[in-house]
Amino acid sequence: MQKTVLKFGLISGAIISILMSATVPFADKLGHSLLLGYTTMVLSFMMVFFGIRSYRDNVGNGQISFGRAFAVGISITLISCICYVFTWEIIYFNFMPDFMDKYAAHMIDQMKNSGASAAVIQAKAQEFEKLKVMYKNPIINSLMTFIEPFPVGLIITLISAATLKKKQQLEPGNQPLPA
Repeated sequence: MQKTVLKFGLISGAIISILMSATVPFADKLGHSLLLGYTTMVLSFMMVFFGIRSYRDNVGNGQISFGRAFAVGISITLISCICYVFTWEIIYFNFMPDFMDKYAAHMIDQMKNSGASAAVIQAKAQEFEKLKVMYKNPIINSLMTFIEPFPVGLIITLISAATLKKKQQLEPGNQPLPA
């Protein structure tokens, strides 16, 4: 299991890291950055499906239980998420230390444009100030970053495990007798 998980986890991690590195610097210019971000996550987590299928076909002789498929898939997801966090930490602390300032300003502008009251905007601005302080801590930053792609990987793992599970089929002569 380790070889399959490592192979597909690192491929997924490379995909998500490359796509993040290519898109994050242009997120404010591209628009729809949430859609773009989650699309890149889904693309990279397709390796979960292929990893489970590879394990089923090559290690499990064409058979895999839901539990084993889930274990393979979630392991691939964890490796990919760790790659995502590692890439973000490098980008954030070395190339985009003002990311949270820009993000907060963008969100406050959106609130102003939507007609939010001054009190609501002020409360949100204070919340962002606290978040900026927290985000400077690499451990908190890593944890917050990890929870971005993980739910996507978990959903794809569940779907893939359910889709790819195959139980041993009994041959016609080996079927149990009715009771």
